[in-house]
Amino acid sequence: MNEEKTSFWKKDGVRSIIASLLSILIGLLAGTVLILIVGCTNKTLGLQSAWEGIRLVFFGLFSTGRDASGALTFGFNPASMGNMLFRAMPLILTGLSVATAFKTGLFNIGAPGQYLAGTCATLFIALSIPSDQVSPAVIWLLAFLGGMAAGALWGAIPGMLKALLNINEVIACIMTNWIAANVVTWLFDISNLKNVVENTKSGYIYKTTFNNVATPKFGLDKIFPGSQVSGGILIAVALAIVIYIVLTKTTFGYELRACGANRHAARYAGIRDKRNIILSMAIAGALSGAAGSLYYLAGNTEFYWNTYQTLPAAGFNGIAVALLAVNNPIAVIFTGCFMSILDIAGMQLTNLTAYNEYITDVIIAVIVYMAAFSLLIKMWVSGRKKKKPALTEAPAEPTAESAPQDQTAAASAADGKEAQE
Repeated sequence: MNEEKTSFWKKDGVRSIIASLLSILIGLLAGTVLILIVGCTNKTLGLQSAWEGIRLVFFGLFSTGRDASGALTFGFNPASMGNMLFRAMPLILTGLSVATAFKTGLFNIGAPGQYLAGTCATLFIALSIPSDQVSPAVIWLLAFLGGMAAGALWGAIPGMLKALLNINEVIACIMTNWIAANVVTWLFDISNLKNVVENTKSGYIYKTTFNNVATPKFGLDKIFPGSQVSGGILIAVALAIVIYIVLTKTTFGYELRACGANRHAARYAGIRDKRNIILSMAIAGALSGAAGSLYYLAGNTEFYWNTYQTLPAAGFNGIAVALLAVNNPIAVIFTGCFMSILDIAGMQLTNLTAYNEYITDVIIAVIVYMAAFSLLIKMWVSGRKKKKPALTEAPAEPTAESAPQDQTAAASAADGKEAQE
């Protein structure tokens, strides 16, 4: 029984889950300590405000505001829950993008650029085709597939540079990120998609609902009234399941993982490593493109076209989601939701207390750092140590049964030595 318990705790999957949970716990504790320090050093805040901030960090998703006496109240908040799912949608897809590339031994830091490429293609298609001549459902499908295709194309560029010229994919992805930011800015700047109907929205692109194009709700708006939730979260979860099946249950997925384990050994085994590297980055790009596409196809979010000043945070946060999920496509769903919960908690901190949402950014940063050291945490959890050879053990004494055999062997060895002489 004890051996079964020991083997259970030594399983790689169990240790990975424990390492991720410890990373989350350490991050939350770091946020708690930060709130306490700020509250104790600021006389206007005090410990009471610090206690409210800590409660919101842990339970901000369930905050329903303040009652008549000014005390925080908690309960089921459908608007916050729906907004959490809406914000988790792009994080799940960019996390899948990074995790898929990791399986092939590649670090896809180009998710922000692929996200922008998918967003650009999606908005151009969704807003340029007249909905009075083509069905909005057809336009939506074309826009979504166009966004995935644009992301795949942008992801394939660093993949080809890596496969054909052996250029480091991190450097190539960084360059393609900023190229995408400037190209997207230029394309929208010369387009007629800028919002001129609402004068206060001069720096934004029209919502897709201006052309009657929006992702169906599938009844989620009735479950989470007052939120931005759309059916895109269901598509994101479905894509995560598909990626899991492809990577773990198909020959193609095995070839991708083989290239990630050892590219040269995979080539020796007859696997086309260059093709798989390009395809892996193209799939990763398609997933990041789908993240931008679904986010803006929801129809309730405007795109700020002056993007060259910064890159979308959803692309970089996907790295944290993938690290925390240990690159498991199914686990990415839960880690994406967790990161979104922290985002909602940050908004509640800003709206209900004197603290701001940057505290949750610190929590996420600590979690990411701890997730990067997940291997050390896994070794610490399992208690694995280098075993020293037992030099002091005395040789076993021969038994009565083995003595004749030992004597016979010794005699044979002596006879052989005499014959040689």
